Amino acid sequence: MTNVIQLLPENVANQIAAGEVVQRPSSVVKELMENAIDAGATQIKLILRDAGKALVQVVDDGCGMSETDARMCFERHATSKIREARDLFEIKTMGFRGEAMASIAAVAQVELRTRRAVDELGTRVLVEDSIVKVHEPCQAPVGTSIAVKNLFFNVPARRNFLKSDPVEMRHVLDEFQRIAVAHPDLFFSLHHNDQELFHLPPGNLRQRIVKIFGEAANKKLVPVHEETDILKISGFVGKPDYFKKSRGEQLFFVNKRFIKSSYLHHAVVGAFEEMLPPDTYPLYVLFLEIAPGRIDINVHPTKQEIKFDDEKLVYNYLKVTVRHALGAYSVTPTLDFEQEPAFQSSPTPSPQLRPASGQRSGAVRDYPSRPPDRLADENLRNWQRLYEGLELLDSRASAPPEQSETQPAILPSEASAEVPADIRSGAEPAALDDESGTFSKGQKEPYQIHGQYIVSQIKSGFLLIDQQAASERILYERYLEALRQQPVATQQALFPKNIELPPADAALLRAILPEVNRLGFDVAEFGGDTFIIHGTPSDMGAGQTEEILLERLLTQYKNNLELELGTSENLARAMARSASLKRGQPLNALEMQDLIDQLFACTSPYRSPSGRTCFITFELDELQKRFAG
Repeated sequence: MTNVIQLLPENVANQIAAGEVVQRPSSVVKELMENAIDAGATQIKLILRDAGKALVQVVDDGCGMSETDARMCFERHATSKIREARDLFEIKTMGFRGEAMASIAAVAQVELRTRRAVDELGTRVLVEDSIVKVHEPCQAPVGTSIAVKNLFFNVPARRNFLKSDPVEMRHVLDEFQRIAVAHPDLFFSLHHNDQELFHLPPGNLRQRIVKIFGEAANKKLVPVHEETDILKISGFVGKPDYFKKSRGEQLFFVNKRFIKSSYLHHAVVGAFEEMLPPDTYPLYVLFLEIAPGRIDINVHPTKQEIKFDDEKLVYNYLKVTVRHALGAYSVTPTLDFEQEPAFQSSPTPSPQLRPASGQRSGAVRDYPSRPPDRLADENLRNWQRLYEGLELLDSRASAPPEQSETQPAILPSEASAEVPADIRSGAEPAALDDESGTFSKGQKEPYQIHGQYIVSQIKSGFLLIDQQAASERILYERYLEALRQQPVATQQALFPKNIELPPADAALLRAILPEVNRLGFDVAEFGGDTFIIHGTPSDMGAGQTEEILLERLLTQYKNNLELELGTSENLARAMARSASLKRGQPLNALEMQDLIDQLFACTSPYRSPSGRTCFITFELDELQKRFAG
């Protein structure tokens, strides 16, 4: 019987190793930039094409390599960082495994140009599919330039799994920003498709944070500093009123190496106690310096997870230090909940519910507002009406799991997702008199409970409508139509406003600016990372400034990138989420009826774009069974 175990060819072994080390263009960016830092570079330039799929090039002014080293760096487990096993517990460099260059060369076409200061000529090495094609002397400045072209050209399946350019660019920007923040004393620049996105001169940490996250962060930073025999903690946290509703501005560094740790994140959030609203995230950039022997960084291929010898001690130090910093600078909760739509105590007109042209006549109105002093009494009456026979609300309060846009609604038997026959047949839940604009005699007005749900009586029972989900569905279909055919009308501003965005957000807005303007905005580039807002959608809700609406749109758009929706659908979703009615926003009867009318005029009224149920039907037969005992 012949032997069946054999050594894999070198190029196959390298491709297998590349599967862990090189997952996407951002992996290449991380490895090459960390190598440049280890080489002592003071200036690092990152050049990209097609979000790194066509080209990732890193140019540095570091120490360079000799002719032999330039060839050896492409061999597996070839490294200048460690010599023996015990060196793993005293690591002070970014790289140490000697896998990155061999893995990259196994799945891309790599050109290396390098020269040391003591050499007159540099070295050029061209490697493709782990095979050295060229190794020759060349003219080159001191330092190293590595160009990685056509990533995964020889692994089509891996290349097909890469996401769209905006998604891959988002990952690249994340890696670039983390390295740039960790080394504020170095110069960094980033060019994408011949356009400079970042130009970061050397400076201090505060200046680097402001350059990365924007000027708005400058006045919201609280310095953090604490030093003990075991651990040194430094950096900045944002004031409680500078919270975000999405992740992205939360950075931990251990010995200048970026790490991910939900455990340490919990410590920071705990230091804020009740200063933050639910489901929000504070800004923080925190550096932990600890003896290399007290941590293990060789536990994950990306080196973004580490082990502490005493994790609880680090947790407690971190929580106390952040809390002390907030107290030392007299930072107390300064949130003005009255400005948040979810906490408004007085109703406001909801122009975003006005239907576009061609929809149901008589629906465009300037709705009257109810006086605030009637809200408590009206809410009490609503609860009394509900409890007369509609005691099933508490069993429906929790939202079902999100489903994709193409999935059919799957609901419990007593909560049918089917459009009630009353509505399908043309009988509305309540009727408006066309002449008076009021409800006809004998018709039941819809009413609101908890500022979140609308109860509307129908012949077969009643509907319970989630006003936010319904509003998102209505606006999503309207904005999608606007992007495909009829742009949304624009309300021109009396005084145009300038808005300066972080470089990453500015690059994103430039890429989608034509589509954004079709949604009713009138935004133009003003130079650098500044844009000028000449107008906003005419149906923009009250209480939202031009800057806030645009920033929310960009945030939602970024959150949707991983879904691979396409620009139009992503923007329509993002705009609908940003401009929709919020929970806690009071509505009068006419506004509620308008919302119901428009929801059932939608092509798919069952679920919001994110998959939340828009309405639940309660049948009288089922109610009678419940009360039968």
